[in-house]
Amino acid sequence: MSGINVELRPELNSAQKAAAVVVSLGAEKASQIYQYMEEEEVEMLTLEVARLGLLNAEQTEAVLSEFYQHCMTNKAVTEGGLEYARAVLEKAYGSQTANSLLEKVMKSLKNQKFAFLNKADVKSLFTALRHERPQTMALVLSYVDPDKAAAVIEQLEADQQVRVVEAIATMEGASPAAVRVIEEEMERKFSSIITGSNIKVGGINYVADIMNNLDRSSEKSIFDGLSMRDEELVEEIRKRMFVFEDIVTMDDRSVQRFVRDCDPRDLVLALKATTPEVTAKLFANMSSRMAESIRDDLEVTINVRMRDVEDAQQRIANVIRDLEERNEIIILKGGKDGIIA
Repeated sequence: MSGINVELRPELNSAQKAAAVVVSLGAEKASQIYQYMEEEEVEMLTLEVARLGLLNAEQTEAVLSEFYQHCMTNKAVTEGGLEYARAVLEKAYGSQTANSLLEKVMKSLKNQKFAFLNKADVKSLFTALRHERPQTMALVLSYVDPDKAAAVIEQLEADQQVRVVEAIATMEGASPAAVRVIEEEMERKFSSIITGSNIKVGGINYVADIMNNLDRSSEKSIFDGLSMRDEELVEEIRKRMFVFEDIVTMDDRSVQRFVRDCDPRDLVLALKATTPEVTAKLFANMSSRMAESIRDDLEVTINVRMRDVEDAQQRIANVIRDLEERNEIIILKGGKDGIIA
């Protein structure tokens, strides 16, 4: 038994479940599946198969049952549409399980359909999209990571930026017909876009993610332009993102926490061009020694470029977002959250 992993795994991740399915199918059928996979995917799956070890009967049955449900759901969605799939699954598994299966499969379909976009570099995406309509750019960018979408938007003209962000924010779903039109328009530029039933794309939360990844000058330009078109939309986007000026809304403990992680030079630059309220909030939550040092540096720091100030403010905002993701500080969004001391 030397060299054989006999430890049974109490819980499998998605890659291990895929490996378990391949092992259960046997070499001949598994090889047929491999024909439809990318070389990189085959390598990753083969590695997981080699690492898998032994599974008991209950684990194997659970994995295969989940795989069957996924296949059934996927087929129902792609062949009959979302509502047909919901009806079939509710009859087979009940409403709660049907909703859970549909949510997983729709997310999977979205990733499968436009996975190639995330492999394209920013320059290629920009070159391919720069002359497209805002609605087309919005749909395509809704399928890439927010940081990559932001990098593409930064290179657009100011008016294009506003129109594309507005289109993404007001987008609720993409019909198969709309995606087919995009497929035809982009055929020369991308290999293929596989269509299916309505998939949630874009939306205000997604725009907030994009705006959080934009540089300060692009962010300001877009919000200024969008404010003239739809002030309410701007307000909704701002509620779901964090910008440097929102420091005034933070509780004192959270401000004290993020200040410790900031580069003092960034604090100096950021304070060269901000509101009196932000300045007061920051100084009120620094140690007396740190506040004195920052004030001394402010006096001798002159002839600063606005771009350097904006970059410093962006870095501070990034520190705040990172700390919030780790649940070390609290950011109030949209006035709906409260703090219990």
